[in-house]
Amino acid sequence: MNRYPPLKALVAFDAAMRSSSFSLAAAELFVTPGAVGQQIQKLEEWLGVALFVRQVRQVQPTEEALGYWKRIQPALAQIADASNKLRDSRNSAVWLSMPPGFATKWFASRMANLLRQHPAIELHLNATPLVVDLERDSIDLAIRYFDGRAPELDATLLLQDESRVYGSPRYLAPLALGTPDDLVRATLLVTTLQPHWPTWLRAYSTLSDAQIAAIPRIHFDQSLMAIEAARQGQGLVMTSPHLVEAELAEGSLAEPFAQVLPLAQGYYLVHHARLPLRPAAATVKQWLIDEAHGRT
Repeated sequence: MNRYPPLKALVAFDAAMRSSSFSLAAAELFVTPGAVGQQIQKLEEWLGVALFVRQVRQVQPTEEALGYWKRIQPALAQIADASNKLRDSRNSAVWLSMPPGFATKWFASRMANLLRQHPAIELHLNATPLVVDLERDSIDLAIRYFDGRAPELDATLLLQDESRVYGSPRYLAPLALGTPDDLVRATLLVTTLQPHWPTWLRAYSTLSDAQIAAIPRIHFDQSLMAIEAARQGQGLVMTSPHLVEAELAEGSLAEPFAQVLPLAQGYYLVHHARLPLRPAAATVKQWLIDEAHGRT
């Protein structure tokens, strides 16, 4: 017997385990569900064990399948990554992932500078709030908002973050805000990324917890929406200064208070620590570091 199991069957098995579905695995592999089932059956015959319990419209992996996949999945991921890296070793394409707000508010205005300085780079931008898997997904570099602690990643701080208060001049004028205590007259725009209004108010105002809780709020799951609402005069937003550079420059937002809340989080440029960067990705990495640190 060949000491290696049928490799095509391993690919089908991996796809079926990740998706928990022969149909979804088939769609990923551009084959029919029946073809996936045939490959799984070949692997079961080679191994001599059942890998799935077939039920109506669903399949359930066996304990043997779960244990087997746990052992082979890292190797399959390494094979895929090594193959892609070798294939793309002299490719000028770079896949870069970052949060949508950061992509729109910080990176978009600087993107032309990158391509002007490095015209050979073919940039593929993935703007998503999801944390991409840098070992499995075809992403060279990612910008993540966190504290930088991830032993499996090479993480370089681009921009340390902080919380500041912003509002449109026409919204601020009638409020006549003198001190943070005057925010009882305002509407607070709260973002999922920076839900720090209570912390800021406890630090810089004399308001009680009950008074703080009574201030009207609107909650947003996207910083872009909250910033736009503030620009339109719907309230005061607490957000990162890195996301409102354009609004401050054009005067559509202003900062009514000098008080700043330091944060442990920041925008980090990351890639997998064990996987070497291709030359084109290394070029983009250095450009991002220089741009963030004002060296371009």
